[in-house]
Amino acid sequence: MENRTQPQYDVVIVGGGPAGLSAALMLGRSRRRVLVVDEGRPRNRFAGHMHGVLGRDHTSPLELLAEGRRELGRYDGVEVRDGAVVRATRKADADADAEATGFLVELDDGTTVTTRRLLVTSGLRDELPEVPGLAELWGRGVFVCPYCDGWEVRDRRIAVLAGEQPNPHQAQLMRQLSDDVVFLTGGRPIDDATRSGLLARGIRIEERPLARVETDAEGELAALELADGETIPVDALLVAPVPAPLDGLLRALGAAHAEHPMGGSFVVVDAMGRTDVPGLWAAGNVTDPRSSVPFAMAGGNFTGAAMNATLVEEEIAAAIAAAADAS
Repeated sequence: MENRTQPQYDVVIVGGGPAGLSAALMLGRSRRRVLVVDEGRPRNRFAGHMHGVLGRDHTSPLELLAEGRRELGRYDGVEVRDGAVVRATRKADADADAEATGFLVELDDGTTVTTRRLLVTSGLRDELPEVPGLAELWGRGVFVCPYCDGWEVRDRRIAVLAGEQPNPHQAQLMRQLSDDVVFLTGGRPIDDATRSGLLARGIRIEERPLARVETDAEGELAALELADGETIPVDALLVAPVPAPLDGLLRALGAAHAEHPMGGSFVVVDAMGRTDVPGLWAAGNVTDPRSSVPFAMAGGNFTGAAMNATLVEEEIAAAIAAAADAS
């Protein structure tokens, strides 16, 4: 398809998850022209339900996004497009200040659009432990968050697998919900204080490596097979995946990154979501692996409003300059 240049947007948002759609909502309500480009692969697409989301508890995360898109339909300045952004570059404009130069954004259909600001809300990918059978149960028997999925497996047989980052707190949180909890160290050493805390609350410690995750005839989680062949019957397994932000655009544009306490390197943003690259913003899981649905929605809401404020400031300066030229 030939490359086509379309009229300018105020903001292009890369990613249509809770953060991106919330930002689009705030910008649309300020009569901004916004393009949301979404690949349709949210982080929580593997989960049948969201939990801990007030007003949406135990509903589908995909239903939330579909409803968000429908709500944006009442704002004529907002466009949501299925697809991907393959490249973004800063526009060269020697006559404009750094923030106002804007971006050229290339989509996977060959379209190139121009925008005054770029917001990246592309999320992250969970890199799971390489245990046979584990990935197939991700989101339906294998989980990461006690607050998101713990209630649904209360009073059942729970296992927690140690990850690259220490996570005995997952086992302690699950102990609030069940008295049958086992912490699998995966052969990793644990300190005396951690061991004492686990044992004091009746959490079993299993130091043999995990070899395989077994399912029953219906394909549901049934047991964990250890390296010596012994199996442990379980109903739920909590793991600590390595968070991998989908931040290729941010890196390509030169945004600063820093190591995160939960692992991985994440883009550095200020309290409003602004990176160190003029005009480039980020919100949601691409900035912080702890960003749950409510957290991402709030972040997108705030960042959308902050972006609009900077656009207004730019327009004030332009109006003053135009008035001075006219006089």
